[in-house]
Amino acid sequence: MKVVIIDYGAGNIKSIQFAFKRLSLDAVLSNNIDEIKAADKVIFPGVGEASSAMKMLKESGLDKVIPTLKQPVLGICLGMQLMCNSSEEGNTKGLGIFDVDVKKFSKAVKVPQMGWNVIYNLNSELFTGIKEKEFMYLVHSFYAENCKEAIATTDYELEYASALQKDNFYGVQFHPEKSSKAGEQILKNFLNL
Repeated sequence: MKVVIIDYGAGNIKSIQFAFKRLSLDAVLSNNIDEIKAADKVIFPGVGEASSAMKMLKESGLDKVIPTLKQPVLGICLGMQLMCNSSEEGNTKGLGIFDVDVKKFSKAVKVPQMGWNVIYNLNSELFTGIKEKEFMYLVHSFYAENCKEAIATTDYELEYASALQKDNFYGVQFHPEKSSKAGEQILKNFLNL
């Protein structure tokens, strides 16, 4: 199985690569459009600021390619947020795969949300073997609003979508690669889709 991690300059991609190594799989880092299109599974990571990440996607033409992919695609953290319609971060227009907007947490809570929190209302084969209220590791200041495409929710100041799915596109706000055994199970489930 060929897994490609999209390498577009925004992401803590080494930790994702190591997570797949622990599953005895060598994931390839690539920004080559043909290689991404030919992959069995695609990981769309992202750490950093939305508008500069989107700028890097546009410069490489990946903003046009990602929404056309037919294989399972998993957006992680900022990767998931960029798959939404828009983000308040840098007033960024997203890829529009998920029909939801990304908002900033208010000053009523500590921002970023950093550390472990639970996911619940699990509703996808991505969560096979994961129990309700399982802890996942999160680091983020912006969140996708709760919506019809939500396949998991988390509560931090309000209920938001901590995972999304539409067709072959999946997104998780948390970091499965840093979420211990449960996170590893989610990556395994993604490989089995």
